Amino acid sequence: MAWTFLCVTKANTVKIYIAGHGGMVGGAILRRLQARRANGQSLELVTCDRASLDLTNQAQVQAFFQATSPDQVILAAARVGGIVANNSYPAPFIYDNLMIQCNVINAAYHAGVTRLLQLGSSCIYPREAEQPITETALLTGPLEPTNEPYAIAKIAGIKLCESYNRQYGVDYRSVMPTNLYGPGDNFHPEHSHVLPALIRNFHAAVVAGDPSVTIWGSGRPLREFMHVDDLAEAALFVMDLPQETYKRETRPTLSHVNVGCGEEISILELARLVAKIVGFQGAILTDTNRPDGTPRKLMDVSTLEKLGWTAHIKLDAGIRQTYEWYLAQDATSLRYN
Repeated sequence: MAWTFLCVTKANTVKIYIAGHGGMVGGAILRRLQARRANGQSLELVTCDRASLDLTNQAQVQAFFQATSPDQVILAAARVGGIVANNSYPAPFIYDNLMIQCNVINAAYHAGVTRLLQLGSSCIYPREAEQPITETALLTGPLEPTNEPYAIAKIAGIKLCESYNRQYGVDYRSVMPTNLYGPGDNFHPEHSHVLPALIRNFHAAVVAGDPSVTIWGSGRPLREFMHVDDLAEAALFVMDLPQETYKRETRPTLSHVNVGCGEEISILELARLVAKIVGFQGAILTDTNRPDGTPRKLMDVSTLEKLGWTAHIKLDAGIRQTYEWYLAQDATSLRYN
């Protein structure tokens, strides 16, 4: 087994393990932490790739924590995917995510880690939750069937952190991001989320000269989209908050915070925006035989705003930047997993 230390330990250095640093979210958090270190903050950043450490393997995770002894942990590792992936592979979506969370959180506790941040998902909330969705909507109704196994795993992660806080007095926090996009996203033809799928499909249509592009569902569902760099900034903002501030603003009964931008767009309007950015001028068709998913999902981010943070990357600019990144990649380097 091998792991990587990204700097040499110094006195008063905070050692942070970023689980899932190779993914879109973990990569964005790692870049922001590297920038902090370059600006003089005393940080030791610990990472380990998937080939060297299987986070679903309890023994490997325990050995890793015993050997590295991090001060803090950011848990961004997860099995993620769009509607097709969630529908097609419900067993690994619930099993892998449960095991990753249980192994990392439990090993962190036994290694003496007192502060941990877990990255969850807005799919934890009921399908018919009142909009915008507040943190208190958790466990108040049935989940969206297409991603229920993944959602249940993420809910379990929240409750795991909450339980360790209650029993052991540690400070394990959870943030629930809205739909994310940006550099490092997954562009798999079947397993990707909606925004990278639209970028890939419209770009391919432009290259091939196709007269039309068909999107899944009716195009009517409303979604909120946040650039991953905004999420990374928000996650570290929440991680850094003094414990008394975090507890006061999230209220003692809650253990998670919504992270989003507070703005929504229909899937059809999103498709039109992506088409414009990519340069596709053909017809946009809808396939109503395909599932829409949750009708609307807008996060109430008032708790995060009270804590002192708001998103700043606008959707148009964020998609343009993501498309530029997509064009700059060698096809073999893009994530298709």
